[in-house]
Amino acid sequence: MTRLILTATDSGSGNLLAAGIADIVIPLDFRLVWDAPPTDAELEAKLGPGSLDDFPQRRLREFHSQDMGTLDLCERCGAIELWFDPSPNAQLMLIQLLDCLKSRASIVPKLTLFQADVEIGNQSPETLSDWRPPGVKIGTDHFETASMAWQAYRQRMPQDWFDLLDKDIGALPQLRQTVLEMLEELPMPASGLGATEIRLLELISAGDLSPFDVFPGHMKRNTRRVFGYWEIGALLDGLARGPAPAVSGLDEGPFAEELHRDKARFERYKQSKLSLTALGKAILARTEDFSRHTPIHRWWGGTRLTSENLWRWDPVSHALIAP
Repeated sequence: MTRLILTATDSGSGNLLAAGIADIVIPLDFRLVWDAPPTDAELEAKLGPGSLDDFPQRRLREFHSQDMGTLDLCERCGAIELWFDPSPNAQLMLIQLLDCLKSRASIVPKLTLFQADVEIGNQSPETLSDWRPPGVKIGTDHFETASMAWQAYRQRMPQDWFDLLDKDIGALPQLRQTVLEMLEELPMPASGLGATEIRLLELISAGDLSPFDVFPGHMKRNTRRVFGYWEIGALLDGLARGPAPAVSGLDEGPFAEELHRDKARFERYKQSKLSLTALGKAILARTEDFSRHTPIHRWWGGTRLTSENLWRWDPVSHALIAP
């Protein structure tokens, strides 16, 4: 019987494969905390025929064929383990995946959830081979919780996501923390910034730091875990390059592939010395609101946040504040 693992990230996939825990390990590696959520058709395309065409042939073993998709592979394997990190993006992938799989009668009986409480990609293969979270067979309560949460996240307003805090979502043990961490990324009442942006300003306020000193990561001072590498770069751009910057000293940009391909420009970016502007200092002191100085245009789940449609989250009272 061929054992298949579906997991959230490339790094986690590599470690699980090296640990010899399963025959085949597939990283989904979707980004769901940034931009508008994908439609059902777009999600099907990410999992459907041809979605594994670029995956290394040797890692698919005898299942390699043209137009092979992740869902096809699930049909052919005898056991499917879902190994997912506790981070918000991984949890969003998990609820999206369960929502997609719930109607596939031939796949459902094969599913077992291994919910990690640490980032799998940060563990060595040796550690993973000796340690594994308890496995739980996926049942009706998991599918119902996942579908409810996924539909809530995709709504045009964050109210349904907020309402999850009053519902029984314990079937997915890391989901409640994800609900809170995503709400924390809504703009706050006094500053107009989310928790990750505020943390960037806090770190920069110490002085003499370069951009990558404030990026989150394993064993780093920024422990926020909602956004990934490219998204943090975009947030820092937004703080430094708007009509009223909160951060000064960021050389080069925007933070995109073009910048990374130009070695000289990228080196200048990495060597930038960041500091707060007067506005940045006032935002940290909660005497200025960034959204009053810079137009807001970004997605939070299915909600398009703009200066006119600015939902806010009060982390003190745990209150969702409508525009």
